[in-house]
Amino acid sequence: MEEFETFFRRSMKSDNLLLDKISHYIIRRKGKQMRPMFVFLSSKLCGGVTSSSYTAAAMIELLHTATLVHDDVVDDAETRRGFFSINALWKNKIAVLVGDYLLSRGLLMSIDASEFNLLRIVSHAVREMSEGELLQQEKSRLLNITEEDYFTIIRQKTASLIAACCESGASAAGADSEQLARMKEFGTLVGLAFQIKDDLFDYGMGRNTGKATGIDIAERKMTLPLIHTLTVADRSTARKLVQVVKNHNTSASHVRWLTNTVTEAGGIDYSRKKMEELRDRAIDLLMTFDAGEAREALATLVHFTINREK
Repeated sequence: MEEFETFFRRSMKSDNLLLDKISHYIIRRKGKQMRPMFVFLSSKLCGGVTSSSYTAAAMIELLHTATLVHDDVVDDAETRRGFFSINALWKNKIAVLVGDYLLSRGLLMSIDASEFNLLRIVSHAVREMSEGELLQQEKSRLLNITEEDYFTIIRQKTASLIAACCESGASAAGADSEQLARMKEFGTLVGLAFQIKDDLFDYGMGRNTGKATGIDIAERKMTLPLIHTLTVADRSTARKLVQVVKNHNTSASHVRWLTNTVTEAGGIDYSRKKMEELRDRAIDLLMTFDAGEAREALATLVHFTINREK
């Protein structure tokens, strides 16, 4: 990871002074970098880390960073990881262009290195993430999301990128098609569990999340705890829940009533159980690979995704 940081910093380098300044700001405020870890550990599991592994990890991190920059513009967010967002400091137009630049750098990196299989994997993830975001926007507007819709959305929006991490890491190590398929499925399962954990934070299921309770509700996002509650609640309660999301989503008292109702109806427990089932399926799939340091580390990373508190 130390070598990767240097590699990644070079990949963001630009002769444009403003771009270079913003890139330095982004790098200094990087997150946990779980996605590059998934790339490198997947490579190690499937044969060993290669120069292609560094390219894959940088492509994924550039794509992920680009989506975060664009998300902050869409959400009109002023902070990211406790610091000012790019759009808060340099306004929306520059933030959108920076996101576009980061995405193009990632895609061009694969072409420059003739890594066309990595380009295919990452480009597929870009398409999936865009489709998932658009589907969520549509469902948030109509408030008619089902559990099946929810899993389609999070598979595309979140799991597709972690799946790309694992598949591209395996590809960089020269894995065969059967191994690639298993690693992609492993990443998908982890990504689904990861997103459910993230959604539980909105109901206060964690400490120091860096995310205020009720943000998803304020944005009219109906996640698994609420979706399940709507299926088991009586008609009157279900109607009131939808009305809160539709008309009172910024009222602290209404949101508090909604979160209490969801908890009492078993929405939190149901979601946690689904998350743990996905974790177990991911671990079972991981155990089909040869034992070793990489497999053990990946298993630890899986458990971290659902035990984290932020």
